[in-house]
Amino acid sequence: MEQTAKKTIVSLKDIFVRFDGEVILNHINLDIHEKEFVTILGPSGCGKTTTLRIIGGFVEPESGDVIFNGKRINGLPPHKRNVNTVFQKYSLFPHLNVYDNVAFGLKLKKVPKDEIKRRVTKMLATVDLKGYEKRPIDKLSGGQQQRVAIARALVCDPDIVLLDEPLGALDLKLRKDMQLELKEIQRQSEKTFIYVTHDQEEALTMSDRVVVMNNGVIEQIGTPEDIYNEPVNAFVADFIGEANILNGTMIDDCRIRILGRELECVDKGFGKNQPVDVVIRPEDIIMTIPEKGQLTGVVENVTFKGVHYEISVRCGRCEILIHSTDSAKLGDTVGMRVIPFNIQIMNKLLPIESNVIETVVTYGSESDNSFEFELEGETVTVRDRYFAEGTRLRISLPFDALSIAGDGVGDLKDVYIESVVYKGEHNEIILESDERKWLMLSDVDEQVATYVPLSFDFSKAEFEVLDPEPAEEEG
Repeated sequence: MEQTAKKTIVSLKDIFVRFDGEVILNHINLDIHEKEFVTILGPSGCGKTTTLRIIGGFVEPESGDVIFNGKRINGLPPHKRNVNTVFQKYSLFPHLNVYDNVAFGLKLKKVPKDEIKRRVTKMLATVDLKGYEKRPIDKLSGGQQQRVAIARALVCDPDIVLLDEPLGALDLKLRKDMQLELKEIQRQSEKTFIYVTHDQEEALTMSDRVVVMNNGVIEQIGTPEDIYNEPVNAFVADFIGEANILNGTMIDDCRIRILGRELECVDKGFGKNQPVDVVIRPEDIIMTIPEKGQLTGVVENVTFKGVHYEISVRCGRCEILIHSTDSAKLGDTVGMRVIPFNIQIMNKLLPIESNVIETVVTYGSESDNSFEFELEGETVTVRDRYFAEGTRLRISLPFDALSIAGDGVGDLKDVYIESVVYKGEHNEIILESDERKWLMLSDVDEQVATYVPLSFDFSKAEFEVLDPEPAEEEG
């Protein structure tokens, strides 16, 4: 018997948002179904809160449509949308008690007193605050205040409840407790909850579906299990749970090379000898004696985590993380095995072999042994190398020839950090300038969604002189 398709309650169609010339949402599409708990997850600056505010009516898209129950609602103000929002700071009224805080919206709508009492009493029972009606807000714990904010949002019977990082102000234990309570409240109220967070545990614990965002785009949508077990790229794998993300080469269908060894996998269709990213979750690595290992390494660190041991193993220059119920001794050589099904293969986020610049020398000084060229409006000086003015060049910069300028003065200013993924021996960082993307390696865990000055080490570059461009024929 086929399951009935869930009704779509809100759709975002090709939504584009730009603030002060910066793209915040880059033509995103998203359908949200009735009575589901959807979490929008991503790092700071990825666009998740803006997405929530688009649905709530607090931000208007530059282009694209917001469809609510089949009707376009662009331009409709927040108070005319059947949507309520719970903010991180709750915005409760300190001069009102619990009952009056929850009843506030109903009083504004001039609902009869008997109906207000019935609905507020029922809602306080739903959020487990029965008997707290006369309690002052400042006498409540953080978790109780949050439940008051949720009750106030639900009591007006909205179609959708928007929650903008509402657990962020709570301590760790209370936050974990409230994750389960929130899901239960959503289940009992049968409302659609759209929840924004940067906390992966919250997303995995509460959600029916997770929307992973980065840099103004949606990277992946799926159940928590799908997102965790089948990430579409290294960014999602790195952001959701712990993962060993390694550079690999797809030798052929179902054959992968990582860390100098060939392993069997189940993925196909990547092409022969194709550079790929390989993801292996720490719990999927089986420790064994060295002779039985597909890979071997030396134990560098062991930490007891209660349910399992977290073991760091040095395999060549690469760090491999293992979660195991068995411990190991520091300095031991161990073998590591992974079944083919647990090796996830994905296309690289930025498939380039080096950072290539094609340019023309604008100034050359043979006496100073240097030359200059223009790059995205900046004059870049290359020292200890001379080419004459007008020479066409292809400059190839390896990934380790790029760095973020510590003195704040780089060859390019205000380059945007799009993603940071740890690859076992370094962070692989994708940056975006005005005209292109760059890939660099760094030992520093840089902050995504920030702007930095980018410097080039031309001593590591390869220079190729290109043929002059043919002169245009005169008509």
